[in-house]
Amino acid sequence: MSQHFFTSLSPCRLLAACLVAASLAGCAGSPPAALDKLPQRVEISSVPFYRGNANLSGSMALAAVLSQQGAPITPGLLDKSLNLPQGAASLETGIPRVAREYGMVVYPLDKRLDALLTQVAAGHPVLLRYHDGSALWGEPRYAVLIGYDRYKQRVLLRSGMARRHLLDFDTFESAWAKEGSWAVLVQPPQRLPAQVDRQRWLKAADELARDGQEIAAKQALRSLGQ
Repeated sequence: MSQHFFTSLSPCRLLAACLVAASLAGCAGSPPAALDKLPQRVEISSVPFYRGNANLSGSMALAAVLSQQGAPITPGLLDKSLNLPQGAASLETGIPRVAREYGMVVYPLDKRLDALLTQVAAGHPVLLRYHDGSALWGEPRYAVLIGYDRYKQRVLLRSGMARRHLLDFDTFESAWAKEGSWAVLVQPPQRLPAQVDRQRWLKAADELARDGQEIAAKQALRSLGQ
């Protein structure tokens, strides 16, 4: 059928059809243009790995980013603060609250792959939630994005039972979008994100102050030159 279709086209239409097909083939699997300025490959190997699927791996992911910042913590020490297992469904608000208890600035990221990889390229691991598994049996999973490879078009996560969980860009973006494209940095107040949004950082510092961490909030303001 396809052979009959192409032979029935006029030469001009055949050329146009071929050009469209070539264009689509060239675009398939291509990384976003915004990634071109980033390093080819990055891995933040200093992020610890805590293995476990319990409670959507929320305490494991948070413990990893807090430990990487020097906090003496393990997932088990976070379960009570996160109200687990009862609070597993509200980890999106529980994780930022507990992170602020440790004097950290919780800085939300834009819902774009390049926004995440820009931070990883700057040495900042990203705490996120994505859909782990298939549509039939999968579930939300909290994980830490610690690396990527632009050439192979894949990301590297600390996730669940896997120390090095690799996903291609398209698969990751789809799985991330299924869970609301939620992603944050958990930053010491003296360390600004890459390409920091001043208003977003100020709001995060204000939330830190309102949670009783006034000294850390003032440090965050000083980091921004306030």
